[in-house]
Amino acid sequence: MKEKQHIFLASPHMSKEGYEKYYIEDAFAKNFIAPLGENVIEFEKELGAKVGARAGAALSSGTAAIQLALMSLGVGAGDVVFAQSLTFSASANPITYVGAEPVFIDSDYETWNMSPAALEVGLKKYRAMGRLPKAVIVVHLYGLMADMDEITRICAQYGVALIEDAAEALGSTYTGACTDNVQKYAGTFGDYGIFSFNGNKIITTSGGGMLFCNIADEKEADRRIAKVRFWATQSRDAARWYEHTEIGYNFRMSNIVAGIGRGQLKVLDARVEKKRYIYEYYRRELGGLFGFSMMPLQGHTQSNCWLSAAQLSEEAPAGPLDIIEALEKDDVESRPVWKPMHLQPVFSNCDFVAVDGDGRCVGREAFRVADSRMGADTSVSGTLFCHGICLPSDTKMDDGDLARICEVIKSLWR
Repeated sequence: MKEKQHIFLASPHMSKEGYEKYYIEDAFAKNFIAPLGENVIEFEKELGAKVGARAGAALSSGTAAIQLALMSLGVGAGDVVFAQSLTFSASANPITYVGAEPVFIDSDYETWNMSPAALEVGLKKYRAMGRLPKAVIVVHLYGLMADMDEITRICAQYGVALIEDAAEALGSTYTGACTDNVQKYAGTFGDYGIFSFNGNKIITTSGGGMLFCNIADEKEADRRIAKVRFWATQSRDAARWYEHTEIGYNFRMSNIVAGIGRGQLKVLDARVEKKRYIYEYYRRELGGLFGFSMMPLQGHTQSNCWLSAAQLSEEAPAGPLDIIEALEKDDVESRPVWKPMHLQPVFSNCDFVAVDGDGRCVGREAFRVADSRMGADTSVSGTLFCHGICLPSDTKMDDGDLARICEVIKSLWR
């Protein structure tokens, strides 16, 4: 019998073939221990080829990638940036780094991501104020694709740049009108696409990110990425001595870390396949429980199912915290769905845009409740947070681990 072990929510999973070690050892053999080298250059090319993006820069984190995308768009003090509310703070914090003002947009139940209706009423509101945002940051939460047909259409209509935070969605695809019904990878729809390789992501470099510029003008895309690389390496001018005419950052990915990424990229398809298997296992075993529903998978998308998340109705015998605590007692990690940014104390003074039942633009006051659970409200993003749970999605789990998790959850319904 297999010894009961701790089950992680999601943790690094190195290839059994040792691809990562090969690239690291090759860097040691060539003495490419310095920050830049062959692995960085090739990782940019190989990931770009995989997802269909051409001009990319490997960076220290996805957060750094968002900041540099905003800088590339000229976003600065006094500007407005629209951002998805239901996300991790790394999607929103860079807006403040460049001195801009975040405005948070509610989600919809169909995708769990930015509501096109809320985005459009928000753009109308801010255009009337003479403050159209410099950029919109959409997120593909847990690998679920946002409604890119509508979001790309609306951003184009208002002439607003789109930054696509695909940190959780490497390997997810979308097919729709905006792709001429051809399957296209997450991170290639916006003017800029962001990926993350944090330790819990579907592939990891232990820490790192990638920024792609996807604009149609290839020469301009190359110029912008060259500028990003310049900023990311302390803005060192081309001079014999250390000359700096701009403020720079230490944001470049290291050659050793990029070697891990190159090895991980070789097993990306296998990791996506396992993540989808985990989701289907939960759907099959838990989908019949009263008041329990898995996150929605749309027919025109293929999610990488980075984390398998679920919703619990008010009438369900157990809520998210009940399940989290029961799993903790069995040494199993799980966690709530992201707490929306408009409910975070640090962003309490920022605007929040949503739509009511009649499609009208409303703010946070429309959703306040007297006795809110976990500080939530009745907006779509607030409701998804209040009733949501992320189940263990570690690709090293086997069927015995999954059965153990499901048994703990099922016991709460008995």
